[in-house]
Amino acid sequence: MNIEIISKKEAIPSFDKNMIAVKHIQYYPSRHGTYNEAEITPVLIMNILKEIYKGINLFLYLDPYGERDFMEVLSDGEWLSLACSFNQNGKLHNYYTYNGVYADTAEEVEQFDYSDKRVWTALESGGQSPVPKIQAVTDMEAGVKAVEYFIRRGELYPLIDWLHEF
Repeated sequence: MNIEIISKKEAIPSFDKNMIAVKHIQYYPSRHGTYNEAEITPVLIMNILKEIYKGINLFLYLDPYGERDFMEVLSDGEWLSLACSFNQNGKLHNYYTYNGVYADTAEEVEQFDYSDKRVWTALESGGQSPVPKIQAVTDMEAGVKAVEYFIRRGELYPLIDWLHEF
């Protein structure tokens, strides 16, 4: 598996702030709601963005069936992890928020010692897999902007660092 760090850019390309690229939203656990394209409204989007500050676990799909090309949003109000998966030219590419403060923990992540609180957040992807601090940020404001950018454009927010796994 190969990884690269995609450094943040200096500016955001212009885009229509009323555009909605996301076609399916699923909260985890699913009892909190699933929304199809017709149900994704500006009010729903604003509510989701507000929830991130308190804690949230959801998937935002560019695919109307909720099967591929997505962003997983995990927050506990302190840590925020964004994980994106895209099928590009027949290959799966995964992107994660990158926290350079924890770059020195990359080797420990591969050892899967989940008891090491220096390496792992309390967040759990899919309700079971702990999220390493190297893949989570504490800058909620930037993270919320990244989620909104994905909702609007279906792309990675250029003003934060990303870890690309391919």
